[in-house]
Amino acid sequence: MSGRLELVPSDSGVLVRVAARPGAARSAIQGVLGGALKVAVAAPPEKGKANKELTRFLARRLGVRRAQVSLVSGEASRSKTIRIDGLCEAEVRARLADPG
Repeated sequence: MSGRLELVPSDSGVLVRVAARPGAARSAIQGVLGGALKVAVAAPPEKGKANKELTRFLARRLGVRRAQVSLVSGEASRSKTIRIDGLCEAEVRARLADPG
């Protein structure tokens, strides 16, 4: 990833700002934009489909249960805040940097 991802500790884990790009051919991390994780989302921005795919994708990428990844703000916006429960900042940073 280029740039520096800004992570904020929360009571149960970490908050991550996400710059979502819905409607992509496949979900993928595209880097860091202004401290936010830039993510292409393989779902249209309608009826919560992109938000659901975003949380599913991040859970899989981070190796956590889907219930540990939740949308905190930005439901109808491309700028979102996601909470990752059960991981510390260093774990989130390392897992996002790993291309696997």
